[in-house]
Amino acid sequence: MQHHEETLDAYVRRVAADPDAIAVILVGSVARGTERPDSDVDVCLVVPDDVFESAMAAHRVIFDERSDVTYQGGCVDVKLATVAFLEAAAERGDDPVRASFQDARVAWARDGYDITGRVAAIPVLPPEFWESRAISFMSEVRWHGTDFLPQAVASGNTFLPHHAAAHTVSAGGRALLALDRTLFRGPRCLDATLATLDRKPDGYSDLARRLVTRPSRESADAYVQALEDFHPWPVDRAASASIFIRDNELPWLTGILPPELS
Repeated sequence: MQHHEETLDAYVRRVAADPDAIAVILVGSVARGTERPDSDVDVCLVVPDDVFESAMAAHRVIFDERSDVTYQGGCVDVKLATVAFLEAAAERGDDPVRASFQDARVAWARDGYDITGRVAAIPVLPPEFWESRAISFMSEVRWHGTDFLPQAVASGNTFLPHHAAAHTVSAGGRALLALDRTLFRGPRCLDATLATLDRKPDGYSDLARRLVTRPSRESADAYVQALEDFHPWPVDRAASASIFIRDNELPWLTGILPPELS
């Protein structure tokens, strides 16, 4: 919308005069074209390493700016980053950070910095990552849904069945995203992202909702079986056990983050 672009232009004009500013990257709903009239303008401000480190120490890597806003109630929501941050995000960033740079636009960059190329590389994952990720998440589905959840129900504990159900549905949803080569934007966006997929089990949303709201052996079995029938997962249950242990109990040894944090 015009008032968002006017606000962005005003912010860029001011920031470009700061010698510590390297680039301004437009992200969020305005970049994606899904903004509301009252949406904030989300930007990533790229700064030198020492400036970023000082901001980290002062707990000021995210903040609002209102001096450039041209519409009532809005703000420029600023997150700081560095060139090294952008490179690391492209190399090993988790899904939410990669997804945050989808449709991003470099609004301004100081001469001598290839910010556009670095930003474009962030949301991209090689094909082999997706298959490995789908296997990891399906392994979680099997163990949380068919092993941990029945034990939790039998224990009579109120919390544990919901904990197992939430992990089962989260892993199942992310397995479907991996099959569709779709980045995970975060838990609050999971349902909405899954709704955009053409390929998912029939009645998936109802099965997931039933499991989360009324965790039981029956609701878990129905959810897991729907996923099992939907796709020929290239790993059996025995292998899933070792994959689950590797991914969830041995990150301290392997140095690799658990799938749910990737």
